[in-house]
Amino acid sequence: MKRSFYLLGIAALYAMVFSCEAPPAGNAETVNTAAASLTPLPLTSSAFEKSSVTLDKYWYQGKGELNVYELEQNRYQGIHPGEALLIFVTEDFLTDKQVKNDSYKNPNSTAILKMNGITRFTTGLYDYSIMTSVFTPVKSQDFSRTLKVTQSAQDWCGQVFSQINLQNEQYQYKLFSYFESEGDEQKEAAANFLEDEVMNRIRMDYSSLPVGDDLKVIPGLTFLRLRHQSYQAYTANASLTDYAGTEFSGEALKVYTVEYPEFKRTLNIVFSSVAPYYIEGWIDEYPSAFDGKLRATKATRKKTIQDDYWSKNRSTAANASLRNELGWD
Repeated sequence: MKRSFYLLGIAALYAMVFSCEAPPAGNAETVNTAAASLTPLPLTSSAFEKSSVTLDKYWYQGKGELNVYELEQNRYQGIHPGEALLIFVTEDFLTDKQVKNDSYKNPNSTAILKMNGITRFTTGLYDYSIMTSVFTPVKSQDFSRTLKVTQSAQDWCGQVFSQINLQNEQYQYKLFSYFESEGDEQKEAAANFLEDEVMNRIRMDYSSLPVGDDLKVIPGLTFLRLRHQSYQAYTANASLTDYAGTEFSGEALKVYTVEYPEFKRTLNIVFSSVAPYYIEGWIDEYPSAFDGKLRATKATRKKTIQDDYWSKNRSTAANASLRNELGWD
């Protein structure tokens, strides 16, 4: 990480939940879906490409940005307390292998904004741990799509892993599940806009987020697993407006809203429109799969620090103090 952090800087993620609930009966499958040509998203140069003293002082310090959120998680037939951690950081990424550039011998490399999102909560006796990683190129004019998304979910019933890779103007999708009717699965589909990349786009250039009715959006990988829905693009309505609510506080707040009529789901991500564009929180409302009642997951930012956390891997009093300062239990 060292070279990438010192050369380029850092930046933001999002995750939800998985379940012991068995999916509908069916067969594991390999599906090939014809993809439309890859139309570039209407992205301008991101904040990382612009010359800005303010942004330079923030992003180019050789540190990562760590954000801790208080979590109220919609799961089963109730709301469960938990916590979420969003880590934003840039690093060098190999576009052919789609892995971190460790050796710097491969010329197929570009700078990406990586978001690592960790969600933890307890439901009764047992708990959940979910992690999502999103790899979005900084040079949006050269790479108009996120290159890779990975997601893993663990609870006391088992674990699931899924991954999306951009290949030949399509997203290749793989799922490895402990459910008989699901595991294992592979698909190819058109490279539509990813819900999982929204937070990276906010940190890079929120004004370029797609808005309008009847958009094609691929929902977050964790939501698809939670509701056992098929990996594909769904019709969504998206808007970017000033935030007028009272659940979140901050400077000059905006809200990006994505509505999925098919799921009766509304996702609101609230963030500051002032650099460096902190994600203040999100509300994700949809009916429970168990009783049909409309409930909402809510995450509220508690603490943000910048630190070269990868170098602090020893069990020392100083490192323990930093962990306490961050408020990550």
